[in-house]
Amino acid sequence: MRAVALLLGLLACAPATAQDYPSKPVRLVVGFPPGGNVDVVGRIVAQKLGEGLGQQVLPENRTGAGSIIANDYVAKSAADGYTLLIVSGAFVTQAATMKKLPYDPLRDFSWVSVIVTYPLVFSVRTDSRFRSLDEFIAFVKSNPGKINYPSPGMGTLYHLAGEMFVSMAGIDMQHVPFRGGSEPLTGVLSGRMELLIDALTNSYPQIQAGKFRPLAVSSPARSASLPNVPTVGDSVPGYEASSFLGLAGPAGMSPAVVERLNREVRRVLALPDIGQRFAEWGGAPSASSPEDMQRLVAAEIGKWKKVVESRKLELQ
Repeated sequence: MRAVALLLGLLACAPATAQDYPSKPVRLVVGFPPGGNVDVVGRIVAQKLGEGLGQQVLPENRTGAGSIIANDYVAKSAADGYTLLIVSGAFVTQAATMKKLPYDPLRDFSWVSVIVTYPLVFSVRTDSRFRSLDEFIAFVKSNPGKINYPSPGMGTLYHLAGEMFVSMAGIDMQHVPFRGGSEPLTGVLSGRMELLIDALTNSYPQIQAGKFRPLAVSSPARSASLPNVPTVGDSVPGYEASSFLGLAGPAGMSPAVVERLNREVRRVLALPDIGQRFAEWGGAPSASSPEDMQRLVAAEIGKWKKVVESRKLELQ
């Protein structure tokens, strides 16, 4: 009887707990340093979420290991809705390329909503001989192994996107990994390498400044930020690669709390100023259901695992 009474008491308390959420400030963990795109988006969303929730949402940068430290911290936090995570594209590529992670990328998180999606852009210097992606592909086919492309490191989204491009286009292009940061962009600007595959959010300012010529975007359709630039798929049918930022928490969060957060994310992303700011970086507000975010994460992990296997890339 005591066990039944305890169970009934817990059930009676559960709705009240969800209804009262949040009753204190919420932490939003960001796995990258202040000032980067992930951090900037996190801070914008945190401020607007706080206005709707009636409690502060406090960004907290926990950097290291390409956001793995932050991911692990949140995965092991209490599932009470007071510790949340900005999920980036690195989350899915790490799950696809690393033999072992300190958390399960699918089972150890509660998914709330996608926040923003953005394509990659294939760019060359403005004074490059290449004026289209078709010209670039034709040249590389005639000069196998003579063109290099940089990335922020092995197993990053940009590396995997390049490997998928090489495979699907039937070309031989060499990958040059750096240690992150702006080195890949600098390598192309200096003329040491010819093609930059980067997030549109990173390359867009350089394109606007006239330093880069965009050859193609990696999304299925043209980007609203670069409406005159064709897609990679126009030259390489079936090619698509993109990245995203989303909101998640530890596994086991109350469905009512998840629903409240999802509702607030949708409200924030519907604000005109938010859409405008994201567009300035080449991104698009992309609110989703928790289920759709979970499907997106699983699909992206599966997609990049296939690239790793088909290209026989060495796992970390």
